[in-house]
Amino acid sequence: METTPLTLSFIHHFGEMGSRWGINRTVGQIYALLFVSRQPLCADDIADALQFSRSNVSMGLKELQSWQLVKLRHFPGDRREFFEAPDDVWEIFHTLADQRRRREVEPTQSMLRVALLQTPTNPDEVYAQERMREMHDLIEQLMGWFDEVQKLSPETAKQLLDMGTKVTKVLELKDRLTGKSSRKKPDPQAA
Repeated sequence: METTPLTLSFIHHFGEMGSRWGINRTVGQIYALLFVSRQPLCADDIADALQFSRSNVSMGLKELQSWQLVKLRHFPGDRREFFEAPDDVWEIFHTLADQRRRREVEPTQSMLRVALLQTPTNPDEVYAQERMREMHDLIEQLMGWFDEVQKLSPETAKQLLDMGTKVTKVLELKDRLTGKSSRKKPDPQAA
């Protein structure tokens, strides 16, 4: 694949963002290249395009496979393995969200569940456990909402996203009409 200034800009940016998201910069750049490539690429093509060592590309591809972010392809008469990113950005989003949930959110939920089963032994632990309960309940609520969103078709999910700010305005109007506020107001005595 020939890299152009436009694709190189995307690839380099994705590498930088990848390092902020907790993945190796090289892995981010490999994924970005596969994402913008018209056809599947083999490891040698990726190494040539990005000027990476073949071993770095192999390790990066293994990581992308473990995240289920690339698809492996074989072509008749060619013994090499080729890789491609899914075409559907919603499929990519679902995969990323599922993987992040499995790797980051679920271990935190598990730890919080265990902590909430403990019997506090002093007032500081009572307070700490109550704070953990708040975090647990929020995560549970968000994951319940996320599960429902994951079930939506891409078309319905797009409609939901488009409605986002409109729904917020409707809820704020409802709060004003009922005299309630969905946002927490600062406690003047806390300052």
